[in-house]
Amino acid sequence: MKQYSRAIPISFLAIILTALSISLGAATARLDKKPSFINADDIFHHLKYLASDELKGRLAGSKEAERAASYIANEFRRYRLKAVADGNSYFQPFSFIAAVKLGNNNSLKIKSGNQEKEYRVKQDFMPLGFSSSTQVSGNAVFAGYGISSSQNNIDDYAGINAKGRVVMVLPGTFDGDNPHSTFSFYGQSRYKAMVAREHGAAAILFIAEEEDFKTDELARLEYDNSFGDSGIAAAAISRQAAEQILKAAGKDLNQIHMQLAHSKQSNSFELSGVNVSARIEVIKESRSANNVLGYLEGSDSQLKDELVVIGAHYDHLGLGGPHSLAPKKFGEIHNGADDNASGTAGLLALARAFSDRRDEIKRSLLFIAFSAEEEGLLGSRHYVKNPVLPLDKTAAMINMDMIGRQKNNVLIVGGTGSSPGWKQLLEKINQGPQFQLKFEDGSFGGSSDHASFYEANVPILFFFTGVHEDYHRPSDDYDKINIQGQTRIVEFVYEVARQVASQQERPAFTKIKGGEQQRGSGFRVYLGTVPDYAEQTEGVKLSGVREGSPAEKAGIRGGDIIVKLGNRDIKNIYDYTYALQEMKGGEEIEIVVMRDGQKLSLKITPEKR
Repeated sequence: MKQYSRAIPISFLAIILTALSISLGAATARLDKKPSFINADDIFHHLKYLASDELKGRLAGSKEAERAASYIANEFRRYRLKAVADGNSYFQPFSFIAAVKLGNNNSLKIKSGNQEKEYRVKQDFMPLGFSSSTQVSGNAVFAGYGISSSQNNIDDYAGINAKGRVVMVLPGTFDGDNPHSTFSFYGQSRYKAMVAREHGAAAILFIAEEEDFKTDELARLEYDNSFGDSGIAAAAISRQAAEQILKAAGKDLNQIHMQLAHSKQSNSFELSGVNVSARIEVIKESRSANNVLGYLEGSDSQLKDELVVIGAHYDHLGLGGPHSLAPKKFGEIHNGADDNASGTAGLLALARAFSDRRDEIKRSLLFIAFSAEEEGLLGSRHYVKNPVLPLDKTAAMINMDMIGRQKNNVLIVGGTGSSPGWKQLLEKINQGPQFQLKFEDGSFGGSSDHASFYEANVPILFFFTGVHEDYHRPSDDYDKINIQGQTRIVEFVYEVARQVASQQERPAFTKIKGGEQQRGSGFRVYLGTVPDYAEQTEGVKLSGVREGSPAEKAGIRGGDIIVKLGNRDIKNIYDYTYALQEMKGGEEIEIVVMRDGQKLSLKITPEKR
């Protein structure tokens, strides 16, 4: 499941998302007899392989992820599903920005008086993955933790002139790594880079925490899944380099640390006589990934032209990275057994079951194993933009993500507000000693691949057993999966899909007001915008806006690119998120968008949550 809490103090950054005329009698809708053809041993076999160390966490675009894709395609072929992707293939390829690498032109020089010292890339300094590629030169200033927060009555830029200067800052905040601190939001490197840029700085240098620079988290060159850079040169420097620079201006790094820890007040100053010259070149790397599609034609001569999509993403985090919730275990395999080998194993079990019972369905079924969900729903967004059948022929989308950790017989079903008949259908199938169903009408705003279909006006259902302590950590292993619970869930999903695929009338679609306000969003205000995370552009391109939302009332449309919100220039999704965090409900502000190549200024009034 896509998670943003670290990348966007979403967590992350998004985890957000007429009558259904189904004439059902209790006898036809109930799951009176469990479909024993859903085999627990098969599910476990698929899951154990997909979550094995052999596949090294199935990072989208990696050779291990492609091995997983080949495994899924071979299973589809074995079940006699039709290959309907490009060139009658099971694979639907797409490319995306997956990583960054250093260019050949990276240098850092410090000049103080008649002395000049050149520092070594990787050993003394490291450009950050979100840095602009540029060449800068300017006098140095020290800006404490680089925080500007009216909430905490702290402004590290007060009393110094950062314009055209190279700003040095400490990582973190006055309260260290305390996630409950009122400073925690302001400790993120992307946020500090934005603040430095807004104060006119030419570059920002982050002082490493670790004595051994190579082991410092800032010394890893990582891509944070945002195409837009920070709009400023940004790099980490070793503590030894920082000590030398500060010493040249008559300052001591350890004493500064102690003073800040004791006073919790700003301590910013110019580094008299110190000039910094830097050249930064960070290159974005594109990789290819594959959705895996298998088609099963319906038995009805008319309804077979309509589709029910059944989906699950098969990618995970590889060896960790910016979305891991165990950053100190970088390099360890994140097997992603629950997220989402469980959903993929369920998808394969359903494909086999329906293939053996083709005559039970009237509408056609399209089974899709999505890739690059963890990078921002990229695979499902690519499919929605490039469907094998027109989206208006897609009757519904059923998604399984993290269905392997069921506790207390609870099954969470999201998206029940996307069609007026969903709850009735689910409750009738659930009669008897089935599940304790928990309905979530929303869950559209970016939590998993169903959100891409909801944005395209397709009714969706999302099956989920909840977040747990191993989520996005190396400890999410197959031996912790509740196989019996998962098997029962897959049996339940089979009956839901069978009913949807076999009823004469297709589910009606309903737009949900406030659908962006998903579980754990963390924002104090609501705009109703739907960012397109797959779009590679400066600013934030929208795939749509919520019906009746402040964004719709302001005249904002899908396809608009937000370039300014309030007083903040928006270069990337992080800038947008930080701007949202600081807004107040009920206060009208300016929002500037690019539309058809023209800049348009609008007024928007956020709603208070």
